Amino acid sequence: MLQMKKELSFLNELNVLYVEDDKFIQEELEFFLSGKVKKLFIASNGEEGLETFKNNQIDLIITDIQMPKMNGLEMSYAIREIDKDAKIIITTAFNDTEYLMEAIKLNLGNYLTKPLDLNYLIEIMIESAKNILLEKENKKILNTFEQYKSIVDERSIVSKTDVNGIITYVNKPFEEISGYKIEELLGRSHNIIRHEDTPSEIFEEMWNTILDKKVWQGKIKNKKKNGDYYIVDTIIKPILNVDGQIEEFIALRNDITELEMSKEYFKNRNEKFTTNLKDSIRVAKTYKDIVDKSNMIIRIDLDRNITFVNEVFCEVSGYSKDELIGKPYSILRDKSISEEEYEKDINSMFESMAEKKVLKKKIINQKKDGSIFYCKAISYPLLDRNGEVYEYMGVRHDITDIENLHKELEDTQRELIYRLGEVGETRSKETGNHVKRVANYSKILARKYGLSKEEESCLFTASPMHDIGKVGIPDEILNKPGKLDENEWEIMKTHAEIGYEILKNSTRPILKAAAVVSYTHHEKWDGSGYPQGLKGENIHIYGRITAIADVFDALGSDRVYKKAWSLEKILDFFKEQSGKHFDPNLIKIFFDNLDEFLKVRDKYKDDFES
Repeated sequence: MLQMKKELSFLNELNVLYVEDDKFIQEELEFFLSGKVKKLFIASNGEEGLETFKNNQIDLIITDIQMPKMNGLEMSYAIREIDKDAKIIITTAFNDTEYLMEAIKLNLGNYLTKPLDLNYLIEIMIESAKNILLEKENKKILNTFEQYKSIVDERSIVSKTDVNGIITYVNKPFEEISGYKIEELLGRSHNIIRHEDTPSEIFEEMWNTILDKKVWQGKIKNKKKNGDYYIVDTIIKPILNVDGQIEEFIALRNDITELEMSKEYFKNRNEKFTTNLKDSIRVAKTYKDIVDKSNMIIRIDLDRNITFVNEVFCEVSGYSKDELIGKPYSILRDKSISEEEYEKDINSMFESMAEKKVLKKKIINQKKDGSIFYCKAISYPLLDRNGEVYEYMGVRHDITDIENLHKELEDTQRELIYRLGEVGETRSKETGNHVKRVANYSKILARKYGLSKEEESCLFTASPMHDIGKVGIPDEILNKPGKLDENEWEIMKTHAEIGYEILKNSTRPILKAAAVVSYTHHEKWDGSGYPQGLKGENIHIYGRITAIADVFDALGSDRVYKKAWSLEKILDFFKEQSGKHFDPNLIKIFFDNLDEFLKVRDKYKDDFES
């Protein structure tokens, strides 16, 4: 009950535009939504809806398709011209197939059939509200990051170069300290400010470090345009693209000219030791304070017991210092991971540090309350005077919100694909549980066949859309109770290609996989399938797997044109069709793991079967 109230509270943040020309439906939904959303705007046709959108801050649009003056699709296109990310829910009757296909192709939003299921509408609105609020929060975060960048840009000496060391950006402080104008620096290498007192070995070390995708830090003496010098404490970091390749380098510098001149003065007066000691203590303390207040810190001894945690670590984990210090590190283990998998991962981490390696990786731990938190971590081996490891220290940054956002987006995408898959099943009077069973059967076969986790996950998400092309098949053929004649069967077979045409131009890996599944899941191992008559391993593995999952479920389910087969009859059919209809290797995997398939079948039984 509390969870439902919390989710309904998301709707209180939304301004909703409802566009419907049927006054009875309009008044019914207006009464239902009033008080649930922040503000509700009503329009009776597409022209009114578009004008209302232009003049108000609208978060979510719910619109019918067929309306006078301007229909719902035309209005949606116009709104997307204004705001390409506008959130739209399309309501449609079953006879709006042509419009619905057009809406699906153009990815206009969620789709609901009339008469409206108000509970389902609320579920979709809550999911949309979550996404909208997440996007708003993300914009706030990005705005904060931009402000941080602005602060750094104002206070630090910043430059960027391409992979060849050619300057592509400098900020105002760089201009001021070097004496050069921006246009004199862009397109040149940093040799323009290189001072002859700086040894070439420093630059050689610097380049070797950053080309190895590591951060370089050090002091550099540079030359101004007028011939004077300045000294900067410099950090250079390689910026990597999504493929892990270096795109550019960014350098941040602090002017330490006066400090270095002071050190030189004291050196000449034989006071170097005292001065350096005081400066080192002060700088070390400052760095420690900064790191300690902005990061999670944990230290672990060689027996893997926790020896220290800071306040930030306690705040994130929910434990007090007394509850962690002296306890084994495994107290933070994610209990959803098997002990065997955990031991393998943790042994690898500590063995690497024992070899005096610094590790950078994402770490998953469990809070005191049982929830999971994610950290971007750098783990260091601490060495004694003899160079031996005596302790391990981890500096971590909490990225739980980012990980949860990614999961939320993935779950939303998977839910949308299920809903799209159900469009085809609903039109052919099959249940949404069919696509759930097919997805889980496909996942089992993909895993047992040896596909990667990424491919397994991709197929699991994409396979529910195997029959999306049925939205283009007329009802009188799709739901005909008897056997189809030759012409009707040819029309029915086009659903594989229709689905492919709907999805093929997507750039999203999951939708591209769904296009492959739609196109190939009716091909047969012996080449007698359709639409291309592919044979053997020329049929994509996604299609071969989905074919078995789809047929196994279809034969075991009642359809308008047949009764469900018994399990014994289905298994006899699969044995007989191995090497004909189906990939024989996959059929062997199917029979070797039949118990897992039956568990899925029982878990997702159709309501009328339970």
